[in-house]
Amino acid sequence: MSKKAGYRELETEVLIIGGGVTGPGVMRDLALRGISCLLIDRKDLNAGASGGNHGLLHSGGRYATSDYETAAECRIEGDILKNIAADAVDPCGGMFVAVEGDNPEFAADFPQHCARAGIPCTELTATEARQLEPALSNRVIAAYRVSDASIDPFKLTLANVEHARLLNDSNYLPHMQVISFEKNDSKIIRATCRDHRAEIDVKIRAKQFVNATGAWSKMVAELAGCNDVNLLYSKGTLIISNTRIAHGVINRLRPPGDGDILVPGGTVSLLGTTSDSIDNLDKILPTVSEVDRILKEGSDLIPSLETTRFIRTFAGVRPLLMSSDAAEDGRKASRGFTLYDHQQQGLSNFATIAGGKLTTYRLMAEKTGDLVASRMGNKNPCRSAEIALPTDEGVRWTEPGYSARHWFKHSDASDLILCECEMVPQSAIDEVIKLAPGAEDEMTVQAIGLRSRVGKGTCQGAFCSMRVTSHLYDQHIYNNRNGLRHMRDFVGGRYKGIKPILWGEQMPQFELAETMHCGLMGLDLFEDGTKQQVDSTEHKP
Repeated sequence: MSKKAGYRELETEVLIIGGGVTGPGVMRDLALRGISCLLIDRKDLNAGASGGNHGLLHSGGRYATSDYETAAECRIEGDILKNIAADAVDPCGGMFVAVEGDNPEFAADFPQHCARAGIPCTELTATEARQLEPALSNRVIAAYRVSDASIDPFKLTLANVEHARLLNDSNYLPHMQVISFEKNDSKIIRATCRDHRAEIDVKIRAKQFVNATGAWSKMVAELAGCNDVNLLYSKGTLIISNTRIAHGVINRLRPPGDGDILVPGGTVSLLGTTSDSIDNLDKILPTVSEVDRILKEGSDLIPSLETTRFIRTFAGVRPLLMSSDAAEDGRKASRGFTLYDHQQQGLSNFATIAGGKLTTYRLMAEKTGDLVASRMGNKNPCRSAEIALPTDEGVRWTEPGYSARHWFKHSDASDLILCECEMVPQSAIDEVIKLAPGAEDEMTVQAIGLRSRVGKGTCQGAFCSMRVTSHLYDQHIYNNRNGLRHMRDFVGGRYKGIKPILWGEQMPQFELAETMHCGLMGLDLFEDGTKQQVDSTEHKP
């Protein structure tokens, strides 16, 4: 690396753009083949769809009726992830349930669709279904058990990055946005990136370039002069309860619609989702009307949702492969993926991987790794399906309950709890800063929250935001007003997810948080002492 006036230069074998789960998956795949990589993202890990989903590890049942090839891929890849990423998976099982008013013929055909995709499916009586899931409506008319599971997407992504780092000198840099490519004939020579933290340009030279930016794949491909990536953007909104409502995943047994899936996520449940085609990727916010739609539909299946306390809502964008049907209805779009080699666009060392699912990220990475390795003359086979992901301290803190078990195990009275909702102690924050992938000299509270359970409990950061920020000042991680800015960004991000569900018990909780953050900390003030409004134009799940 060399530094020159206002910019610096880096060199790597493969530059991977995009810190959702697919980019780190490619990074790990190539590292297992002995190829070193540099992974970058304009924000941080899981800033897009990989951090804005319901965490469902598909059995394939959800797509068995409409897209059996994708359903079969999900079944196979789901089984692989249960083996290689067991610590990130809750093998809770699931069921598909129809209630009165749903099409009984559609429900009756479900087993044969599952059989076509090789998905195990067991029929249940209404009584058996309610015994397994007491929250179900007493209007159940059909139910089938499948092998759905839930998965922690943050831990999964962190583990992929960590494994690549352990294997060779592969590295990850956040806040690094590609702004242009320099080409020579059929090859990209280097990328010019903007380091948003250091506010300098960075030139990155590589032999191969991989575009794994999800919904932003089309834009990055166009920067390289490629116009062959066509995507449909489908916004999906979900809401999070303050308790775990069901033991396993509950799917509505009907054609896909709003509020038709409930997924357990540790001690909470995620209910969703919507599907609305959008054009603007800069304003991805959940709305009150979307929450109302989800609850109206979901309550037909699980009546207790009408009185459940919800602590947060968030939205993400599905990057779907374009087709004539998809242009009219995002729910009809394939959940498959495409690997663009861009040969016909005149480039021999640039590839884009787009579409797909969280469940199939490893397969997407394998196909991309095969292409990149062959271009580099590397004949080592893919091993990502055989070798388990690491479970080091730096990647364990997103797991619900792990912080509490760690604290009780060590029984250190001086290790103060900073987040009471999720029992996150000082030592967890120190470990994240020291060991977590993407750790920086001045970690933001948002970055720490992404790598831990901070802010994910019922209070949504009301108390822990102040305690964590104070601890970072005590540890001299923060030495100026930047620490308060980081805290303001964190609670502002939490507010954007709280705003659409402000009713009942959540309203006084928010008013208390507002009193503390504005009255005690002055987070509603500019540095000159004037009032500012919370920016609600951007939402970060």
